[in-house]
Amino acid sequence: MQEKLNPIDRKILRLLQHDADLSAAEIAEKVELSQSPCWRRINRMQEEGLIERKVALLNPKLLGLGMTVFVDIKLSAHGRKNLEEFEQAVVGYPEVLECYTMAGGSDYLLKVVAKDIASYERFLRDHLLQRPHVQEAHSHIAMSEVKRTTELPLD
Repeated sequence: MQEKLNPIDRKILRLLQHDADLSAAEIAEKVELSQSPCWRRINRMQEEGLIERKVALLNPKLLGLGMTVFVDIKLSAHGRKNLEEFEQAVVGYPEVLECYTMAGGSDYLLKVVAKDIASYERFLRDHLLQRPHVQEAHSHIAMSEVKRTTELPLD
């Protein structure tokens, strides 16, 4: 798909990653196209799945979610059913922002947000550690945020 992206497409995607509220007219002006061809390019990239969706990014700290924890999960059994059950459960936890299957010492890496240490501990004890086949959970508490972005490198 990336080979189909010309420099104008990349400029459009950069602009949308930075501010999805920009209108097609504003984007067209910035990439030096007329509005209709610009809109068609955006529409094509949406249809092709390059643009998955447009969202509002919220400030977790201002919403009372000042703690970010990365959790390594190791399962005791790795059968397909066990993996699917764990993944379905994780998808249902709003505290879990991201979940990745991992190669190496752990099976999953979760990014979890919580109000404070007590609320994280409740989530860990009442939900994660209650899942069948969860053998280990290692929590890594983020001390400060150095960089947080959703913008993908397009060069």
